[in-house]
Amino acid sequence: LFRRKSRTNTMKSAIFASLLASAAAFAPSQQGSKASTALNADFSKELGAQMPLGFFDPMGMTADIDQDEFDRLRWVELKHGRVAMLAVVGYLTTYAGVRFPGAEEIPAGFAALSATPGMVWAQMIATWATMEAANRDQKDTMGVNSGWTGGEFIGDF
Repeated sequence: LFRRKSRTNTMKSAIFASLLASAAAFAPSQQGSKASTALNADFSKELGAQMPLGFFDPMGMTADIDQDEFDRLRWVELKHGRVAMLAVVGYLTTYAGVRFPGAEEIPAGFAALSATPGMVWAQMIATWATMEAANRDQKDTMGVNSGWTGGEFIGDF
């Protein structure tokens, strides 16, 4: 009985210690005064910086960048997120058995990569290139309404 109680107390202590350590990971860090430079922008007020993490940049990718580069990184993140969401929907749709006419024999999942005909790959690449060209900010394009100033930031159409 004593050994079982000791094991239970040890387990409770280990759980408590791991909870305490994980809570410390989200505590705000002590920050000293930083030198102010033109590249040292304050991104803590940007959209998406919210409690409990605030501005979260664990890899330090925004340490020495200006506002324009930050906006470009935000645009790239939005774009990759949208592509990833479409990829998941496409994967799940084909896994459910939905196929375009004429593509009923193409298997689902990663087996479709080698079973897809070359002309289908060419059509997909042409479609992606067209979408990349068409989904750009058009505010500097001739013929666009002169009063339109574009989105708030790059990628905001």
